[in-house]
Amino acid sequence: MLKVNNIEVVYANVILVLRGVSLEVGDGKIVSLLGANGAGKSTTLKAISGLLGVELGQVTHGNIEFNGQRVDRLGPQDIAHLGIRQVIEGRRLYGHLNVEDNLMMGAYLNKDRGNVRKRFQQVYDYFPRLAEMRKRVSGYLSGGEQQMLVIGRSLMAHPRLIMLDEPSLGLAPLVVKDIFGIVKKINEEEKISVLLVEQNAKIALSVSEYAYVMENGRIVLDGAAAKIGENEDVREFYLGLSGVGKRKSYRDVKHYRRRKRWLG
Repeated sequence: MLKVNNIEVVYANVILVLRGVSLEVGDGKIVSLLGANGAGKSTTLKAISGLLGVELGQVTHGNIEFNGQRVDRLGPQDIAHLGIRQVIEGRRLYGHLNVEDNLMMGAYLNKDRGNVRKRFQQVYDYFPRLAEMRKRVSGYLSGGEQQMLVIGRSLMAHPRLIMLDEPSLGLAPLVVKDIFGIVKKINEEEKISVLLVEQNAKIALSVSEYAYVMENGRIVLDGAAAKIGENEDVREFYLGLSGVGKRKSYRDVKHYRRRKRWLG
């Protein structure tokens, strides 16, 4: 469904952020994009959704295709019409509006009122807490409730691909578990593809079929999620610390493994 082909992204015509990034998301699949802060994960999502322009960024090399159509030259409104939704990091919502009005904002492209009512019911079925709080001003919701709301809002337009940027950020472990369980359920029942950017590698891999590991604007590893989770190098990288207390990069770990094999 989605193909990112060897893209480079530059900000303000000066800063090279992504270098030769390629990835794919199959129809009805969940794919994770993992990496530390500053690796380029959010920039990758913005390149796909067309939001780079508001930050003076642009794709300067390569291309992005969605269902066979090139989209990296389209504006964000045109990309949204194709069925791509990005849930931006930080639970961005209209804090002065109530829950129901926030959800309605997600349906602005949907002209079929009957379908909109159906989508409301589906969102409330996935997130019963939102149904209970439909008239509550969204700025007063808890972090977990706000995350449910922004995901629910993305569902209102009946998307074909949802891109989630750090959905676990700042949430309690039990809330994170619930939200990821609902994301998995939505994927299975609605057949919506999901591209998941997440620093919590363990929970991201538990719901994904395939994963990419990003570092310093490049993809350094990819494979089936189960195998990525079993990879000793990745496990060491995501533990975050070496024996002397220094954070290791995945590239450092690979160099260490090669040296160990050579010495052995």
